[in-house]
Amino acid sequence: MNRAVTLHDLIVAGAALAAGIVAAVLLRVTLRWLGKHALKTRWSGDDILVDALRAVVPWAAVTGGLAAAAAALPLTETVQRTVNRTLMVLLILVVTLTAARVITGGVKSFAQSRSGVAGSATIFANITRIIVLAMGFLVVLQTLGISIAPLLTALGVGGLAVALALQDTLANLFAGVHILASKTVQPGDYIRLSSGEEGYVVDVNWRNTVVRQLSNNLVIISNAQLAGTNMTNFTRPEQKLTILVQVGVGYDSDLDHVERVTTEVVESVMKDVDGGDPDHEPAVRFHTFGDSRISFTVILGVGEFSDQYRIKHEFIKRLHQRYRAEGIRIPSPARTVALQKPDEIAIPHQRDLSEQRDLSDRRDLSGPVPPVP
Repeated sequence: MNRAVTLHDLIVAGAALAAGIVAAVLLRVTLRWLGKHALKTRWSGDDILVDALRAVVPWAAVTGGLAAAAAALPLTETVQRTVNRTLMVLLILVVTLTAARVITGGVKSFAQSRSGVAGSATIFANITRIIVLAMGFLVVLQTLGISIAPLLTALGVGGLAVALALQDTLANLFAGVHILASKTVQPGDYIRLSSGEEGYVVDVNWRNTVVRQLSNNLVIISNAQLAGTNMTNFTRPEQKLTILVQVGVGYDSDLDHVERVTTEVVESVMKDVDGGDPDHEPAVRFHTFGDSRISFTVILGVGEFSDQYRIKHEFIKRLHQRYRAEGIRIPSPARTVALQKPDEIAIPHQRDLSEQRDLSDRRDLSGPVPPVP
C-alpha cells in the first residue's frame, strides 16, 4: 500500500492501540481479583495458573492492539510483514516465559506434594525451565525464517565436546536426578553420612545437595558424593522412630515396682511433651547385672529425629523426680581401695636374702648356728 497516511488512519490506529491498552489494564485487574480468591483454595494449581495469566494476557492484549494499529496504517508489504513478525516474536517470548513459569510451578508443586514437606527440589524445576525456554527459542528462530536444522546438527556434534568438558557437572546432575527419582532422599529428610555430616535436606539442585544442621549451619554436598556414600535416612520409611535410654537401679530394688513406675513416667512424657509419640507402647527391658546396679533400657517414641533431645531431657528429669518420691535408689559406682604403708610391703625374694645375710653374720660371730626350722 503506497498511499499517504491520513488523519483517519492515525485515529483508527490510535483507537486500536488504546483499546488494547485498556483491555490489558482491565484484564490485569480482573486477574488480580481472581488471584485473591485463588489464595483461599487448597489447590495450589489455580494460584500458579492465575499468576501466569496475569503475565501473558495483558501483553497479549497490547500485542493485539499493536497488530490492529499496524493493519490500519497504509504500510508497505515489507514493513507490514516485518511488524507482524516482530509482534509475533514478542508474543512467542511472552508465552514461552509464561509457559516456563507455569510448568516449573507445577513441577515444584508436584515434587513438594510427593515428598510431603515444604522443601524444594530445584533440579527438576531447572531442567523443566531450560527445556521450555529452549523450545521457545527454537520457535522464535523458525518464526524469523532461520532454519534450525543446521543448529540442531551443530548442537549434536558439539554435544560430545561439551559432555567431555562438563563431566563433573553432568555427573552431579544425573546423580541428583537419580537421588530424587529413587526417593532415597527427599527435601525435609534427616540424613547422616558415613563421613559424619548430618542434618535436614533443604534442597537438591543440579549440582549439589544442601543440608541444614541442627545448629542452623548449611553443609553443601555434591550429588555424586551423596549418591556414592553410605547414608542413614532417619525419615524413611517413616518419620517416627524410637530412642533408647540406659538406666540402672540398686540391687535392693523391687524390679516389678521399678518397671511399673518407669512405664508410668514414659506414658506421661509421651502424652505431655511436644515431639512425643502418644501411640508408642512403653517398654522397659532389664539386661545386665552390673558392678553396683541392675541396668535396663527404656524405649521411647518420638515424632522425628530432632525431638529426641527434648524427650530425653524431660524423661530423665521426671524419672529422677519420681524415683526419689518412690524411694528407688540409683546407685553411683563404688570401689573399695585398700591402702598399706610402704614398710609393711615385703617382697619374698628380698626377705629370703635378708634372712640368709643375718644368719651368715651370726655364724661369723658366735660359731655354729643351729639350722633354722
